[in-house]
Amino acid sequence: MTTESTPSADQPQTDAPAAPDAPKPVSSAPPAEPAKLDAALEAEIDAAMADMEAAGAAEPGAAGGPAKAKLRGPRVVQGGREHRSGTVVSVGATDIFIEFGPKEIGVVELRQYDGVEPPKVGESLEVVVQRYDAGESIYICARPGTVQKADWEMLEPGQIVEARVASVNKGGLTCEVAGHDAFMPASQVDVNRVPDLSVYVGEKLPCLVQRVDRRGRGTIVLSRREIIERERAEAAKGLQEALKEGQEIEGTVRKIMDFGAFVDLGGVDGLVHLNDLSHERVNHGAKNVARHVSEGQKVRVQIIKLDWDANRISLGLKQLQADPFASAASEVVEGATLTGKVTNIMEFGAFVEVAPGVEGLVHISELDWKRVQKVEDVVQKGEVITVKVLKVDPESRKISLSVKQTKDAPPREGGGGGRGRGGGRGGRDDRDPSEILKETPQLRRLREQAKKREKKGSGGLGDAGGLGLGLGDLKL
Repeated sequence: MTTESTPSADQPQTDAPAAPDAPKPVSSAPPAEPAKLDAALEAEIDAAMADMEAAGAAEPGAAGGPAKAKLRGPRVVQGGREHRSGTVVSVGATDIFIEFGPKEIGVVELRQYDGVEPPKVGESLEVVVQRYDAGESIYICARPGTVQKADWEMLEPGQIVEARVASVNKGGLTCEVAGHDAFMPASQVDVNRVPDLSVYVGEKLPCLVQRVDRRGRGTIVLSRREIIERERAEAAKGLQEALKEGQEIEGTVRKIMDFGAFVDLGGVDGLVHLNDLSHERVNHGAKNVARHVSEGQKVRVQIIKLDWDANRISLGLKQLQADPFASAASEVVEGATLTGKVTNIMEFGAFVEVAPGVEGLVHISELDWKRVQKVEDVVQKGEVITVKVLKVDPESRKISLSVKQTKDAPPREGGGGGRGRGGGRGGRDDRDPSEILKETPQLRRLREQAKKREKKGSGGLGDAGGLGLGLGDLKL
């Protein structure tokens, strides 16, 4: 569809550049503020650009010449492009035609709406004006947010362009945009650290223009990270409604930490804590976590808890694994003698794995019949030992084990002349503390005798120096 009218005075012109001293155009709406770069990123860019210059990097800009003047006429600018809204008047096989006003027609390619429902006739549509075709008297437009063909004269901060990665330099990537060299800092390539940037060489990447400086040799700074962060933010909005506690979902391990692993769920990250990595004991440390998962690995996790206010998602891997405690219930029973491996040593005892993923505790008092000062004096980490199951608590998932109960008790000292089970003065007391304190007739008699001694005094003149004699018993 074409019209024979000429563009109005307020329409952007591409065939007549403004004079160098022409006043700045006045927009009907304030232009979008370009994102300010922080000091650290500025320093990173400056250092990398210096390295590029020292290495003889190609000069951006047309042989260092001055940029062409901006277009005439008022414009509503967002992200370095004029945005206009109009009414869809026709949807053809390849193009969509929009009417902005009397005799003002724009056209946008239908294929730019692949993946989404295309607009219908009569609907209002916002587009980005790329240029005005005077021969056809029509505005060439594009769908907002799509990658736009970059022109050196039209580059503005906030614009999304397609850049081809030419090479890797010390501080990041050297890219080509609109026939000019551009720089992408390493920290702006991805949201995650990329150990080998050479994998991007030759690729075409959508990027956000962060800075354009046309003075001197000119500088173009790009960011792919911001594009990814925007996409993740959009995906996170949908995930807030889709994710539910208890749900199983597939994700990608993004980063391994000392306390667990972060998993990307497709826009938001969740944490698999150490305690939820495996039914086995996982000690603190990134190396221990890496034994169960690796960065970039696809994993299936269960959502344990969602806290969108605090932006925290707790995930679990072991919740989707078979419970080894239940699997070993038929073997690990009270009174059973088993063989296990010492997995960890503490001051109060040793943990022993008696079945895959099932651990029990041998208290220090159950290591040997004699008094044990240090656990390491009896068992070592990694050693395979024989233990006896003393108690199994399925609710708390705790198992009490004993090493000394697998051995015969040593003979009591003092032969058979000891007193009772404890051996008296000449024997060895092998009783447990609970058994010693158990209420017995013998213990009651001892308590009564102690009370009688307390009533007689504690060694003053009244008891003749503790001899058990009162003053009335002394005969002069």
